[in-house]
Amino acid sequence: MSVLKTDDQINGTHRAHHQVLTKLINAQTPSDFDILQSDFTDGMHDAVYRLMAEIMGLNTGYCGGRGGSMHMRDAASGIAGTSAIVGGNIPHAAGYALADKILNRKGISVAFFGDGASLQGATYEAMNIAALYRLPVIFYVENNLYAVSTHIQDATRETRIASRGPMLGFTGIECDGMDILSVHQAMREACRIIEEEGGPVVIEAQCYRYLHQSGSKSGSDFGYRTREEEEEWKSRDPIALAERRLKELGIAGDAEFLKIDERVTAAVQAAGERLTETAAGSNVLRIPDALWPSASSVDDGILGDGSEFSGAEFREIEDYQPDELEKMRFAAAASDVLGRAMEKDPTIIVMGEDVHRFAGGVSGFTRNALELFPDRVLAMPIAENGFTGVALGAALRGLRPVVEIMFGDFCFVAADQIANGISKVRHMFGDGFPVPIVMRVRVSPHTGYGSQHSGDPSALFGMFPGWRVVSPTNAFDYIGLMNSALKSDDPVAVIEHVEFYQRESLVPRNDRDYCIPLGKAKIVRPGSACTVLATSVMVQASIKAAEEAGIDAEIIDMRSLDMFGIDWALIGASIGKTNRVVIAEQVASGLSLGRHWIAEIQKRFFNDLDHEVLHVTGSMASPVVSLVLNKAALGSADKVRSALEQITHSA
Repeated sequence: MSVLKTDDQINGTHRAHHQVLTKLINAQTPSDFDILQSDFTDGMHDAVYRLMAEIMGLNTGYCGGRGGSMHMRDAASGIAGTSAIVGGNIPHAAGYALADKILNRKGISVAFFGDGASLQGATYEAMNIAALYRLPVIFYVENNLYAVSTHIQDATRETRIASRGPMLGFTGIECDGMDILSVHQAMREACRIIEEEGGPVVIEAQCYRYLHQSGSKSGSDFGYRTREEEEEWKSRDPIALAERRLKELGIAGDAEFLKIDERVTAAVQAAGERLTETAAGSNVLRIPDALWPSASSVDDGILGDGSEFSGAEFREIEDYQPDELEKMRFAAAASDVLGRAMEKDPTIIVMGEDVHRFAGGVSGFTRNALELFPDRVLAMPIAENGFTGVALGAALRGLRPVVEIMFGDFCFVAADQIANGISKVRHMFGDGFPVPIVMRVRVSPHTGYGSQHSGDPSALFGMFPGWRVVSPTNAFDYIGLMNSALKSDDPVAVIEHVEFYQRESLVPRNDRDYCIPLGKAKIVRPGSACTVLATSVMVQASIKAAEEAGIDAEIIDMRSLDMFGIDWALIGASIGKTNRVVIAEQVASGLSLGRHWIAEIQKRFFNDLDHEVLHVTGSMASPVVSLVLNKAALGSADKVRSALEQITHSA
């Protein structure tokens, strides 16, 4: 760690507080500091205190107590954020390095992980992407031989983890992780290679943990290794080895080592004293009430405050004169708005499979981006979890990635990064920083591609607070919602139904900069008989159903689908007028967001309802290849018509 600069980024996996503490202390250590001559500075003391506070879950910790020992971040010290998901941090470090490279910053990123994490699929994917783009990142593997109780020989035939580097076309270095000088030399060499030749580099530090994975017992107490093995490794203790060398060189002796121990112990004790108290007449330590976070703050920071939209121009199509409008295909509008946004904002990049081919990707959406900024359109291997994690890391370091998921079902391949990573990082790291990711998701349930290429994953995003979800149904809305997504400091999933791609609709002739607010629904057909809350293709299906049935239904295009983005004011006003609600979704019933809306409608508007809420969805089954079965599996205009007739005939 002493080789790295404060601005160099690190992360770790699972319990990384040892790496975090070292980076924190290094960031606060003056260049002329001599531990044999000087006490800890106030900054060093504060680092120990705030780290302990975070581990204890207290509000003075680096993340306000939300992260604990497994989820830590301090951007000022170069700690971009650790992850408790084993291996989940590794793509993020590649993302930090990608941001440094694109933004022309001199920096090195380091992912720390163990031998167990080295076998995660995300690890391979991140290493491959880092090699592909020669990213300045070090993959530092602490190979202590055991993933909990599983020896590395029981997990892989190739136990030389450093060999993963040459296999993917970059350097692998082995070092003695029990020898401080060996580790220091390996890190210096890795940094040299990155600075002179380009990265990445993998370092395998061969080391050992004396105790079981958690708790105070030894691994031998559980029978998965022997006491003889443990004693053999203890004989190579890195602190004892360092002290022996310092004595041999005449640099320090027992008196100096004692002084170091005393200063370190004093720093820990001082932190403990600030974090605890004893009640009058008692010698039992307790945590002062003032140090606990307020229970009322539990939901604070799930999303940002929206201040990034200050000055944004919000428009609806009704704000334009007829002669200011022209017809444009949905796909062409998508290409226009992305290219225009990249002109205005040099931090926007595009990532995904085949985005660099076919003159604009598989849908033509990157056509303008490719023509204008080919270096910012990054082709990715078929590795959704890996490149989604890279996008998260890049977003945490100043880029605004636009990630394309070719088919909605593939979101589940990336579900770890979508659900455990992107949705949670702002909240669990204590808020105060942006997570600006746009994920474009193509859905095509009507095409007959079958169960694994026809799904709509809107509910996946909607289930995990932290994501905004929008579903534009025409070219005008796509431009406005995409501009808002690209401005947003929250992650936004843009659900794109393939059925819209070749449809034409009106857009402003000379304006690609307007926004539509996230969380703003729209009445697309006024009425008084009932309220229809429709999503995606079910908006037009609902209009068709109402017209064919001759029912005066008020149809609302939801546009925003996440629970924070539901336009309850508009919906409530409509329900107050109609007293009846139908929810219309095309998706399989098990993937429905509407069932959550029903519960909220009952809670908010119960006194206005004269009928149970009716819910139109697809079947329980996923869409399939057979034309007949596929049609039966989806929500449709006929199903909406039946619901409208049922709910209005009972009036």
